Amino acid sequence: MTIHNITFSPTGGTRRVGELLCKEFGGECVTTELCTKKENLKLPGIHTDDLTVISMPVYAGRVPAMAVERLKGIEANGARCVIIAVYGNRAYEDALVEMQDVATGMGFRVVAAIAAIAEHSICRMYGSGRPDAEDANELASFAADILRKIKGDGEYAPLSLPGNRPYKQGCKGPYPTANDNCTGCGTCASECPAGAISPDNLKGNDNGLCIGCMRCVAVCPVQARGIGERLNMLVAHLEPLCRDRKKNELFA
Repeated sequence: MTIHNITFSPTGGTRRVGELLCKEFGGECVTTELCTKKENLKLPGIHTDDLTVISMPVYAGRVPAMAVERLKGIEANGARCVIIAVYGNRAYEDALVEMQDVATGMGFRVVAAIAAIAEHSICRMYGSGRPDAEDANELASFAADILRKIKGDGEYAPLSLPGNRPYKQGCKGPYPTANDNCTGCGTCASECPAGAISPDNLKGNDNGLCIGCMRCVAVCPVQARGIGERLNMLVAHLEPLCRDRKKNELFA
């Protein structure tokens, strides 16, 4: 059995959650990163007896449309699947049911779902350092429960997950730009999955293409990119929602 770790992880936290879970399953693990330039995207071949772990970040209670679009390019072939919605210690709202609908519609057999916490992609003080050692232990426990389930009779009833259908309306932005510290190295443009940063205007951003994933902020070697004064307003808005440590949740 091959373990497929399929992730869309602009700032690294979502991928780390998927990796922590996958290593507990044992066997060969193949990682596919969907957060890359479209021309660099390489989709895996999945067989019926494989186990696929799909992890996506949560943006305002939804998963990124780009991540869903790219995921749908993969042939599921009836493989078993674990979905993970990774959020920045605020809330995951409709993200899990959206992932469930997408994966089931593709032909995956969704055997388990996890809501997990990583550092907030914009306000990094919320969920700082997560997933941490406590999270790793919890994910290991989840993996053991999932393994026991998939070693059963192979008949999987649809999971009852928190969330609403129709899903809540998503939001756009915020859109990062660079300040005067920008050295023009071009890392942001080369790493942007949406192609929203032109090599001819490295300080700017095409808001029509940008998905607000903060990939450019995370990879900037001189920390020149950000959302400016909006950051302080967002930090204040999220503080009462994010101050308490949220727990990871397993649905299986």
